[in-house]
Amino acid sequence: MALPSTVNRVPAHTDERVNQQIRMRTQRSVDYHRQNPQLIERRLAELDKEWDIERTLEANAATLIVAGSALGLTASRRFLAIPLVVGGFLLQHALQGWCPPLPVFRRLGIRTAAEIQAERSALEEIRDQA
Repeated sequence: MALPSTVNRVPAHTDERVNQQIRMRTQRSVDYHRQNPQLIERRLAELDKEWDIERTLEANAATLIVAGSALGLTASRRFLAIPLVVGGFLLQHALQGWCPPLPVFRRLGIRTAAEIQAERSALEEIRDQA
């Protein structure tokens, strides 16, 4: 079994309509900034702060693992199932590029680092041509 490419694994496991919406949102941003180049630096600063899907999944998983562990140690051992399940999801994502929260986050518009970088590169090109 070959593992999917790190760059393509999330889009490959995302509904094509969602991928298209993300691409369209990026293109609208590039088109808007082409017409308003004075706003490019502000947008680049926003992109520096944008969380990609990997960071979002990791933060979400870490939060649930810590909370589940704390509850398992203080309230009921049954809560220890949470870190076990979430850890399994995180491993599944690392290996396959998919896990149950992924479709939800993608529908919310959370992009991959490559998708964010594509917008950054297009904006930098516009800025440099001005």
